[in-house]
Amino acid sequence: MTGAPAPGRWVLGTVDNDSLYASAVAHYIFSLTDSDSTDLRTLRERANGDLRAGMWGIDLDERHRESLEEGDVVLVYLGAPVREFVARAEVASPAHEWTPAEARQYPGHSHGGVLLSRIEGWDPPVAMSAVLPQIDPAEKARPDFDTGVVRITSGEFETAISVAARGVAPRG
Repeated sequence: MTGAPAPGRWVLGTVDNDSLYASAVAHYIFSLTDSDSTDLRTLRERANGDLRAGMWGIDLDERHRESLEEGDVVLVYLGAPVREFVARAEVASPAHEWTPAEARQYPGHSHGGVLLSRIEGWDPPVAMSAVLPQIDPAEKARPDFDTGVVRITSGEFETAISVAARGVAPRG
C-alpha cells in the first residue's frame, strides 16, 4: 500500500507496501472474546479502543506473552460469536506492565500488554469463514481459541491478509 489506505481501511502509523512485515518475525492472532456478551458492538468498541490507543492488553497468564517481540505481527480477531478479523498491526514493544503514563492512556482493564504500530483497521471486517477454506488443511487452522494470544504460521497470516486485500467478507 502506498499513500492513503483503500476505502474502508483506516491506518494509524505508516504503512508503506507489501514488504511491511518481514518474513523473520513471529505471527499471532490477538483474539478478543467476551463470554458474558454477544454484543458485536461491544467487542468491536473494545478492540477499536485498544487499537486507537496503540496498545493491546495482555494478561500475565497468557501463554505467548513472554514470546512477543518488537516487530512481530498480529491479526486482531473478534472471537465467537462474531468470528471476524478487524485489523492487522505490528508489535512495537515486548509485553510489559503498563507504565503510569500508559496505564492512564490504556482504555481497558489489563495491567499490561504491548504497544502497537502500523495499525490497519479493516472495514468491512474479514470473516473467519472467508479465510479458513483458503488455508492448507495441514495447518489445522480453526475459528475459535482458548487464549487471547495465538501463534499462527506465516501462511495463515498471509492468507488472511490476502482475503482482506480482496475485500471478501462473507458471513457464515
